[in-house]
Amino acid sequence: MSERHDWGASGGSRAAHHALRELVIAATVRIHRTPVGYDLDEPDTFLGSGFFIAPNWVLTCAHVVHGEEGGEVAVVYESGPGEGPSAVPGRVAATLPEHVEQRGHGGWPAPDLALVRLREPVGHDCVYGSERPIAQYGEGRVFYAGWTVTGGRLQILDGFLSVQGTIGGWSSGVQMRLGQNDLPNGVSGGPVIDPVRGEVIGVLKSRADNGSGGTSTGIERLRTLQVPPGAVRTEHDDVYHAVFHAHDRYHRDRQQPSESRRPTWADLQGELGARPGRALDPDRRGELLGRLAELPPPDTTRALLDLLDSLPNFQAPSLSPAPRGWRDGLGLLYESADGDGALKLVLDYAMLVMAAERSATPSNLKAEQSLWDWVKHSSTGLDPGYRSRLARQRAQHLGQRRLRGPDDSCGTSEGGEHDWPGGGPAPAAEAGPTVLLEVLPRGWEPDRCDWSISVARADGEVTRLYEAERTPLDDLPTHVLAPLAEAFRRCDEPGRPVALHAALPHRLLGLAVDEWEPRPGGPPLGAQRPVVLRCSDREQLPGDESSWPPGPYRGADPPGPSGEPAVDGDEERLDRWNRLHARDAQAEVLDCDDGVREPVPPVVELRGLAPRTVPVLCRFGDRRYDDDSAALGRIVGAGFGVVLWRRWRSQPDAVCGEFHRGAKKAVDDGDGAARLPDLVHGLRMKVREGLTEAFWADGIALLYDDPRQPLPGTGDLLEAP
Repeated sequence: MSERHDWGASGGSRAAHHALRELVIAATVRIHRTPVGYDLDEPDTFLGSGFFIAPNWVLTCAHVVHGEEGGEVAVVYESGPGEGPSAVPGRVAATLPEHVEQRGHGGWPAPDLALVRLREPVGHDCVYGSERPIAQYGEGRVFYAGWTVTGGRLQILDGFLSVQGTIGGWSSGVQMRLGQNDLPNGVSGGPVIDPVRGEVIGVLKSRADNGSGGTSTGIERLRTLQVPPGAVRTEHDDVYHAVFHAHDRYHRDRQQPSESRRPTWADLQGELGARPGRALDPDRRGELLGRLAELPPPDTTRALLDLLDSLPNFQAPSLSPAPRGWRDGLGLLYESADGDGALKLVLDYAMLVMAAERSATPSNLKAEQSLWDWVKHSSTGLDPGYRSRLARQRAQHLGQRRLRGPDDSCGTSEGGEHDWPGGGPAPAAEAGPTVLLEVLPRGWEPDRCDWSISVARADGEVTRLYEAERTPLDDLPTHVLAPLAEAFRRCDEPGRPVALHAALPHRLLGLAVDEWEPRPGGPPLGAQRPVVLRCSDREQLPGDESSWPPGPYRGADPPGPSGEPAVDGDEERLDRWNRLHARDAQAEVLDCDDGVREPVPPVVELRGLAPRTVPVLCRFGDRRYDDDSAALGRIVGAGFGVVLWRRWRSQPDAVCGEFHRGAKKAVDDGDGAARLPDLVHGLRMKVREGLTEAFWADGIALLYDDPRQPLPGTGDLLEAP
């Protein structure tokens, strides 16, 4: 329940403001002490308010979470209208100020901000945070939202406050003074919104002693968060970049075509008539910020300032805090030119960002190309001389990149050997034993299965340890986990847990073996060791094999050593496997186009994919066109031994851009297909540890089916009784 206020508008403006209010409320959360208890509406554990600033990140006040970095809290939110509250654990990742020895009179010292990192991935809405260099007002009104206790019940409150000036001048503790409305206990940490531009500009900090009005801190103060020691090369090295890169990618993804009918922040900003600066409308601004956020951040603030100073006819204002990310630099440009001059300034800035020194990884090169595509499209209609200059700049940049060569990277690669998802250098690939779990459903008892556990040596010798029949499929983990533990004990070495290969028929490839927990509440198998899937019934795959004629691979390389098309069956499968492992792999999402569900292509088209392709499924479990096992069966039947997917757990309004980017980055920037089992294991460990940058991989699964190591009995797991 929320207290409603009159927006003082009419017609279309009233509708836009109503949509803005709904978006704000959807992203505003409660902060509770842990444990939160069974009743999520119980006020006793309530600490204050906050809001989702990016996927799995909450911005609030430091005093709400008691200013303890690393402290644990509970975030209570609603994933959609009328769906009821849910609680998720969170950890305080950063506070401003970092340390408070003594609380002064009147509360926590400014800026009084905290970022809370969720410990588990959840689906939710996020606010749009302003990228302007400073968001303090001298007059006007702002909108706010927050939670409070009314009549013994927790309720959300929203309304307007008048801007009455600032406190603190240019100091790091500058705050905005607000008045002409009551701010009850609990709303601290809630968002403060510019209702004209439709963007969040601050966080409610405190209320006046008399209860009327209070203060807020601008979100630009987050730029003063401590910079990690050493050169920053990836967004995950820096909390500020991690949050706002995720923020900008989220809002770009929300603008993509989808099945959701809910308005986005850019939609309502367009209805409000907001225009960032004089050059961009909300859609183009969101698209540009999203593409900038796919590139590594500036190495330092000094590097960003030097880049801004190199812009023609632009003098960067001396503001505090200084810009820190690409989005902040864009915000500085908004009011600096008129007409075509404003757009040219933005385009010149984008070209400089594109040409900044960074590692030449496949994902970085693709992000640079994406930014160039935006520049080309946005320059349409400008004078031909200027468009020609842009083209020459792009050609010069590409020429310099080629002269440096692919190995002349500027610092550590984001996906290279020093940043693999397991932490530290990627382990050397060494042949060793594996534990093999084979599952065979009983055709005449579809709810039961036969199973066996073996140890497979690298030379192909297989030793069966356990086998059983007529086990209920739903109870399979209960029966299998203890024998698996004994098999692991036989094979594990210090620091080198043996891999588990689960051989399943294609209709059971969705079985979440990696999520089985040997101990209730303990780490699942996939976080303890590499867990991969294999297909045990290739002879029973769906489709008519007679309709699978040999066809040339897509790509630069011919399909076979002699230039002849590879033949069907095992030879083609082996050929594809060898070619994939002989050169860099490349991910290709097959069932989703920027959030729009697509059917998996037929076998004929799948067999035309280039040898280096690793098929990726985004919507496994979102049954739309055919059932998932049939789609996976077609991919396996087309000769692919390496397939990556995630189990679909999202709501209709969820965006999937992070999974697409994460999967492509993991495959394209990795050290080859042979490393994927260890890489996926590392991602599962990070998800288990609550590391937000890996949440895109929640529910990830990997088929890694080596044709050079056939399964025992070629799929004849157990003799039928």
